[in-house]
Amino acid sequence: MSGTVLVGGGTGFIGNHLIKALKNKNYAVKIVSRMPGPVNISWQELNSRGLPQNTVAVVNLAGQNVMDFKRRWTTGFKQNVFSSRVNTTTSLAEAINKASTKPKVYVAMSGVGAYKPDSNKEYDECSPLENFDFFSKLVLEWEKAATLDLESKSNCRVVTIRSGVVLGKNGGMIKQLYLPFYLGLGGPVGNGSQYLPWIHIKDLVELILYSIENDKVEGVLNGVAPQLCTNKEFSNAFAKALKRPALIPIPSFIFNLILGTERAKMITTGQKVIPQRTQEFGFTFSFPDVVSACRNIVKEA
Repeated sequence: MSGTVLVGGGTGFIGNHLIKALKNKNYAVKIVSRMPGPVNISWQELNSRGLPQNTVAVVNLAGQNVMDFKRRWTTGFKQNVFSSRVNTTTSLAEAINKASTKPKVYVAMSGVGAYKPDSNKEYDECSPLENFDFFSKLVLEWEKAATLDLESKSNCRVVTIRSGVVLGKNGGMIKQLYLPFYLGLGGPVGNGSQYLPWIHIKDLVELILYSIENDKVEGVLNGVAPQLCTNKEFSNAFAKALKRPALIPIPSFIFNLILGTERAKMITTGQKVIPQRTQEFGFTFSFPDVVSACRNIVKEA
């Protein structure tokens, strides 16, 4: 496949890695963004002019950073988190719907917040979803927006990737944790027994590329590593990769104070999530376990 890949919100942590990988595979890239740039178009341009010529795939990564520690968990911020995901996903679906020549695939991101935290239950892509809190409602509306009135689905596959916590050297959770862990001040959150669905940035980018290039891939994929991992196991692996101890647990109430209890649940609770369909489609993880993932991240830092 050659042509243009249109990336919604391609200026962030995941987007920077994805765009580099796309260019390495000789795709042309256009970014839909609020930020000006040589290959950027605005969301207003998308709505008025439609998809760029020769668009073969559309990927949406747009969305306000939920874990921005500088932002209070206010009603306004929550609305921004919600609308920045749902509205952009809808805009791209509408542009696909209006296009005379459809792209081959629409890859939309989502999250494991769809699955209710449970220390015993295992979730795969076929597990039923329910609306039990802000994040589950967000995921339900987010995924619904991806398939908004899409005509001729046979001509445009829709792939929804429910991503776990993305681990990489220069963004996401690692960016927040690197300094305290490097100083030997890191440790698990609470007792660390909560599960942490995660994926290495390289594997997430490769999964997006795999979804673009393999015509049989469709529907929901869990974008998580196959190894079930607790917060404590991650903390130990990251500290060991840095050759530091991980002896100082961080009380859950600190995250409740900083982030608000509703948002802090993303850290203080967790789920066992299995990438069953992801692997059934033949995708192979480069970093299937947290030890190898942390070693790679520290090596590249």
